[in-house]
Amino acid sequence: MEVLIIITILLYMLSAAGYFAYLFFQEDYLHRAGYLLVLAGFICQTLSIVYSGITSGGFPVRNLHETLSIAGWTVAGFFLVFQSRYRLKVLGIYAAPLIALIMFAVAQVPNTPSQEQSIFKNFWLISHVVTVFIGNAAFALACGIGILYLLQERAIKTKNPGFFFRRLPSLDMLDGTGYTCIIVGFTLLTFGLISGFIYAKTLWGRFWSWDPKEVWSGITWLFYAALLHVRLNVGWRGRRAAIMAIIGFAILLFTFLGVNFLLTGHHKPFTTF
Repeated sequence: MEVLIIITILLYMLSAAGYFAYLFFQEDYLHRAGYLLVLAGFICQTLSIVYSGITSGGFPVRNLHETLSIAGWTVAGFFLVFQSRYRLKVLGIYAAPLIALIMFAVAQVPNTPSQEQSIFKNFWLISHVVTVFIGNAAFALACGIGILYLLQERAIKTKNPGFFFRRLPSLDMLDGTGYTCIIVGFTLLTFGLISGFIYAKTLWGRFWSWDPKEVWSGITWLFYAALLHVRLNVGWRGRRAAIMAIIGFAILLFTFLGVNFLLTGHHKPFTTF
């Protein structure tokens, strides 16, 4: 198990190095190497997650160690699918280091098993976690695309565009792909919250209890709903949309980690539910 995690981290780190080399040298073989290394890391991590699920007898989100691993896994998986569809090659300079960082955090956190096991076999819990995490992965990539948009916009506005202008895609492509990520993330987050409400009803006897995790999940949903509203009805595109995508991901990170460290509630510590 630990060996698989170490191998996964090494593969993601090598992928990050490959993508940064591609950024500087613009050779297609470097991009392909980076992509294949993410794929290899994803496969290796999948084996690790399957092993954890089999040995625990339930869905492996029992603690922060396993939850972070699922987070990194979904980001890697969503990135692989997104990259195969949109060919946004330079996005790897954001995604690969992010995945490697998440997995490095996984290695630092002890894998302490939970006392309760039966709740990790609940269909609504699994549905809730899977949809929320894939949605979060989409938001994570939207944040990265937003950062790339701001870098390219700044390069275009300077009299000497220089390094990033020649290496980043057009503003229209960045804006469009970022919007796609937001749409996918918001849709999955919505389904995730609905399944979470149903799970809460079966476990605690009520759909909503004003738990800090629930409140901040609601705030996150409202923020992205507002982002889509102003984009569709007010015309907020480009720079404003990019900044909001970055802010939204910061709110999401607080919901995922900050609430557990700073606030108390009836959700299990360091998990998504």
